[in-house]
Amino acid sequence: MSWQAYVDEHLMCEIEGNHLSSAAILGHDGSVWAQSDNFPQVKLEEVNAIMKDFEEPGHLAPTGLYLGATKYMVIQGEQGVVIRGKKGPGGSTIKKTNMSLIIGIYDEPMTPGQCNMIVERLGDYLIEQGY
Repeated sequence: MSWQAYVDEHLMCEIEGNHLSSAAILGHDGSVWAQSDNFPQVKLEEVNAIMKDFEEPGHLAPTGLYLGATKYMVIQGEQGVVIRGKKGPGGSTIKKTNMSLIIGIYDEPMTPGQCNMIVERLGDYLIEQGY
């Protein structure tokens, strides 16, 4: 299966009538493996800050999480594994795998829990596959 198919079929899938607004799979170096058409252009410094927060949990809390120049307030995640962000009625979930970052961005009516489930389920699967 291509990386684009993972985005199209597993991240942008329907869950209880809702879909993510956008999604991507990035390498730890910020390279884009696959993304939805409307995923924001993420800067290398944003990816580096995300990676630093996985190494040093709490690093992003004072400044916020940035994805394509959009700022999200960092909310509880799983240290070293998942970073969650909130912005108004929407937010984001980032799951770190051995080689990639799985990123989902959502808006209402999708709930944070639905976004978490979609992103983390694919992340767990890719970890099991060695990615």
